[in-house]
Amino acid sequence: MKFKEFVTPIGERYFEDYEADCTYDCGQRLVLESEIIEFAQRYDPQPFHVDPVEAGRSIYGGVIASGWHTGALTMRLLVENYVSTVASLGSPGIETLRWPAPVRPGDTLTVTVEVLEARVSRSKPDRGIVRSEVRTSNQKGVQVMGLVSANFFLRRSTHE
Repeated sequence: MKFKEFVTPIGERYFEDYEADCTYDCGQRLVLESEIIEFAQRYDPQPFHVDPVEAGRSIYGGVIASGWHTGALTMRLLVENYVSTVASLGSPGIETLRWPAPVRPGDTLTVTVEVLEARVSRSKPDRGIVRSEVRTSNQKGVQVMGLVSANFFLRRSTHE
């Protein structure tokens, strides 16, 4: 895996700044039990997410984060470190999404994103399509979430 740093700041980043076959570090985030429970109480109130006693009796042996919470934490790091604030046009969706291991209280999540493909849109040449693989891992290096998605970004050459 070849890590690369963006030369262009996030507020000046366009399609041309996302290079295929490069992997970017999007930072880390500590996960607190209180946040896991609060998120799950609002959006995914399964016992192993909201009740430490019940969670202790579950197959997980304790509270774990909802996969959707893991996705939200991942998205926050992507927005703060990867997704352009001036050229992002959103995403048409996620091709694949997996949660191969649970996120536990006290885990520190690290997000990396590899650009799989970057191509100019055939139908709308003012933008490009960046297809990426996002990996979220815990402090032990265990992948806890993975997804492949596409994003649309405006091209610098058509917006200067």
